Amino acid sequence: MIEELYEALHRELTKWLGAVTGNRTLAEDLVQEAFLRALLHEDQLRHLSFPQRRAWLYRTAKHLYLDRRRHDSFETIVEEIPEKTAENPEYDRIDSEQLLTALEEEERAMFVLRYLEGYNATEIGRLFDLPPGTVRSKLSDARRRLRRCMDNRKGSP
Repeated sequence: MIEELYEALHRELTKWLGAVTGNRTLAEDLVQEAFLRALLHEDQLRHLSFPQRRAWLYRTAKHLYLDRRRHDSFETIVEEIPEKTAENPEYDRIDSEQLLTALEEEERAMFVLRYLEGYNATEIGRLFDLPPGTVRSKLSDARRRLRRCMDNRKGSP
């Protein structure tokens, strides 16, 4: 059963955590750790449907990431980006990733799931143990915050 889950969800979880963390290596480590936890809880997971197992893995991975953030000190190294970013699409991608860092961890995770991965509010709510209305409200707040950040960037030299 765990092997089937791994084959079905490893890539998806790694992609999601990569977007949330901004670090592919960390994402891969967290996914491996989540599947190790799944092995330890295989008896419980066996009684769940596939969508419930999937939600369990997402929640576990999210909690592992939050625990890691609480216990580790992360240093962010920011390189200077040249002024003319329009000539290089790689800088546009970096700029978008930096913009997402304006969001809180949970908002960023929800934003990525909704707008980059295509999940709806109900599915995201299951992953975060929240009602869909709360998810929609949090996404609205996230969009508002990103809009303000973008407006501030346009106004600065």
